[in-house]
Amino acid sequence: MIHQYKNNGYDIVMDIASGSVHVVDDVVYDAIAMLEPVMGELEAAAPIPADERAKAAEELKKTYPAEDVEEALEEVQALIDAEELYTKDIYKTYVTDFKKRETVVKALCLHIAHDCNLGCKYCFAEEGEYHGRRALMSFEVGKKALDFLIANSGNRRNLEVDFFGGEPLMNWEVVKQLVEYGRAQEKAHNKHFRFTLTTNGVLLNDEIMEFCNREMSNVVMSLDGRKEINDMMRPTRNGHGSSYDIIVPKFQKFAKSRAGKDYYVRGTFTRNNLDFSEDVKHFADLGFDQMSIEPVVSAPEEPYSIREEDLPQILEEYDKLAVEYIKRKKEGRGFNFFHFMLDLNQGPCVAKRLSGCGSGTEYLAVTPWGDFYPCHQFVGQEEFLMGNVDTGITRTDIRDEFKLCNVYAKDKCKDCFARFYCSGGCAANSYNFHGCITDAYDIGCEMQKKRIECAIMIKAALADEE
Repeated sequence: MIHQYKNNGYDIVMDIASGSVHVVDDVVYDAIAMLEPVMGELEAAAPIPADERAKAAEELKKTYPAEDVEEALEEVQALIDAEELYTKDIYKTYVTDFKKRETVVKALCLHIAHDCNLGCKYCFAEEGEYHGRRALMSFEVGKKALDFLIANSGNRRNLEVDFFGGEPLMNWEVVKQLVEYGRAQEKAHNKHFRFTLTTNGVLLNDEIMEFCNREMSNVVMSLDGRKEINDMMRPTRNGHGSSYDIIVPKFQKFAKSRAGKDYYVRGTFTRNNLDFSEDVKHFADLGFDQMSIEPVVSAPEEPYSIREEDLPQILEEYDKLAVEYIKRKKEGRGFNFFHFMLDLNQGPCVAKRLSGCGSGTEYLAVTPWGDFYPCHQFVGQEEFLMGNVDTGITRTDIRDEFKLCNVYAKDKCKDCFARFYCSGGCAANSYNFHGCITDAYDIGCEMQKKRIECAIMIKAALADEE
C-alpha cells in the first residue's frame, strides 16, 4: 500500500508497510500512481510487468519527455528492488493474538486530586469530579499504587507516573511524599521513576517550580492560547479575574527555569478558535518552544464542539501552521510542535506502533480512592472499573479486551495509510462516539492524517536546508 500527496510544493510518496518515505519529481510521482493497481497486488518485490511498463510509459510520454519517463520508470523499479515501494504488510500475523502477551504495567496516571480551581467549559473531568465526588488522594493510596506498579512491571526498569487531576497542585504535599517514596524504592527494586506533572498553573510558586525542576522529567502546562480564547474556555471558578493573567507569567518563568528539561505548553482548540495556528504562534511569541494544541473532543451538541463541516478550515490551518513552523525554524527562532515531531529513522517498536498507548494494559489510571481504570478518560465509567490498589486487577476481561485493541482489530484502521503513525487512535474517543473501543473517532482521524502529512513535508523542507 502506498499513499501519495502534494504539500507546499513537495511530491511525497509513502510506502506504508516498509515505512519508507520518498520525495520525488512529478514524473516519478505520476508513474508510481499509474503502476500502483498492478504492483500493489503482487505478493513480493518483482520487476514491473513488461506490458504494464509499456502502457505506463506510453501514457506518461503524453506529458513528459521520453528520456525523463524511462529514467523515472528505472527509479521506480530500483525502489521496488530495494523493498521501499509497494511492499507487503508482514505485521498482520504478528498481532493475531495479543492476548498471549505478558501484561507488564509501565505507567500510571495518578488522579492525585479530583478537584480543580478552574471551571474549563470543555473539561471531560467535569471540573475534576469525573462523574463522582470531589476527593484528594491520600499518601497511603498513592503508596499502594506505586507498590502495584513496581510489582507488576516485570523486568522493565523505567517506570512512568503522571500526577494528574483535576488540579494536582491542590494536593501538593502528597505529590511530594509520593515522589520521595518512589525515589526510596528505586535502588532496592532496580527501578527508575519518571515523574511528570500536568498543571493549570494557578497555584505555581517558586518552591513548586524548584521541586519540579529537580524531580519531574516533564511538566505539562495547560494554556489555550491568546488571552481572549483562553479566558473564554478556561474561566476561574469564582468568575473573577483572568486565568490567562494569573498563569502566563508563572508559565514563562517555569519554562525558562526548566533549563533544557522537558515541558509542554498544552492547549485545546474548539469551534471558537478554528484559527488555532494563531494560538500556536502566540505560544512561540510568549517565549515557549515546546508546545501542543489538541482538538476538543466533546458531545456534538456542545456549541464549541468541532463538527465535520469545520474540517476543511482545520486541515488548511495545519498547512498554514506547517509553513510557519518551517519559516521560524529557518530563521533560527523555531519551536517544537508535538504533532509535527516525527522520527522517520527509528521511532516506536512495531508492537507499540500497532497497539498504541497501551491503555488498559501497560498504562492505567488510579482514582483518589485507588480504583483502576484503563486510562484517565475512562475514569468514572463504572463498566471500565478494573480493580483497586488493594485487590489488584480483578477484571482481567477488560484488560484482555484492551490487549486486542490494535490497528488490525479496527476496520477503519487496517487499510489506512496512517495506521503505523497513530496506532489506531484513542480508545476512549472510539468508545464515547461509537460505543466500542475498536472503532475510530472519524473527525479526529482526518486531523491526524493531515498532521502526519504536514510532519513529513516539514522533514522534506528542512532537509533541503542541510
